[in-house]
Amino acid sequence: RDKERPTRKGYRPYRNRAIVYLLIETGMRRQASANLNIEEIDFEKANVKAEEKGGVRHTYQISREGLEAIRDYLERERHKDKEKWNSPALFLPAASARGNGQLGVQPINNIWKEICETAGVKDKTPHSARHAMGKHIMEKTGNIAAVQRQLGHRNAAYSMQYARITAD
Repeated sequence: RDKERPTRKGYRPYRNRAIVYLLIETGMRRQASANLNIEEIDFEKANVKAEEKGGVRHTYQISREGLEAIRDYLERERHKDKEKWNSPALFLPAASARGNGQLGVQPINNIWKEICETAGVKDKTPHSARHAMGKHIMEKTGNIAAVQRQLGHRNAAYSMQYARITAD
């Protein structure tokens, strides 16, 4: 059905889906997702190795669904832009775009905003996915160390915010 649906020039639905899944399924920061290279995705171990704030390397676990979204992008769309950019970056701008061959944080913000508007979700940013991941781990496990591991916090005090007790 992809051929039946008209799309605007440079629109990359599989890439956009992969970005959203990556952010939601890992809790990764926007900048780290923009800087990812293809070789940092390990499909067998279901993880993603990323460079985070301060140059710290962190390994994120990712779900099967997240990996499938990335695989779909690689198989169905990335080739459209690969020739122009010749870049190891995982997420490439459309061939019609200008830049250095790596999708930046502003396009990721725009993708997120467009998807939120379509879904009727208000006041959420890509960083909201990071907080949702921390909250989810805390609700499922009650383990602050698990939150710290997944989100890559160097100091457990940052992970403690997810242990707050609320009326909900």
